Amino acid sequence: MTGRVIAEHLQAVRERIAAAACACGRHPEEVRLVAVSKTRPAEDVRAAFQAGQRIFGENYVQELTAKAAALLEPVEWHLIGHLQSNKVKYIAGLTTLIHSVDRLSLATEIDRQWGRLGRICDVLVQVNISGEATKSGTTEQDTLQLVRDIAALPHIRVRGLMTMPPFFDDPEAARPFFAGLRRLAERITAEAIPGVEMAELSMGMSGDFEAAIQEGATLVRVGTAIFGER
Repeated sequence: MTGRVIAEHLQAVRERIAAAACACGRHPEEVRLVAVSKTRPAEDVRAAFQAGQRIFGENYVQELTAKAAALLEPVEWHLIGHLQSNKVKYIAGLTTLIHSVDRLSLATEIDRQWGRLGRICDVLVQVNISGEATKSGTTEQDTLQLVRDIAALPHIRVRGLMTMPPFFDDPEAARPFFAGLRRLAERITAEAIPGVEMAELSMGMSGDFEAAIQEGATLVRVGTAIFGER
């Protein structure tokens, strides 16, 4: 895909984000776009960066590190896919935000690797809000305790929650799952856990991000609408 087409797609997505935010009384700047660049070459990331996009989401550690090495541009990398503990060392200090922390053992390894750098890693706790067996994420019932446990680690900071609802042809069908994540974040906020801030809700993708924005998303993960079908 050419840089011009990527730039046009990005502009269209930004306009959709702004319209969805305004429709529910939110400011468009409250919602940040994560361009999902998995399987895309570094040249596509560069083209999107040149069109003003700054945050890119990768699902796989190997792909993220390869693109980070290939690009000189000051890209902000987010790891959005399932993360194995033995791969954490490869992205230590490289990612701005990890969206997919779903167990204490992973959080402990992140804490250890960032601690070696003397830095703090911002993370989101991934919640399997739909309860689907095929999806990663902690259960809604276990989220509060997991957040408490992670908050005790010195080199990791919980910034919010992430979820992936079931796939629907109708984006409105995903809305209850987005609303459920927002309510869960509100319950965690009410607990006033030291060092924990529910500042970010990562939810919504190419087919349903308008509904996610209307239910409180602050980060939307969009790939196909920017880069085309994989």
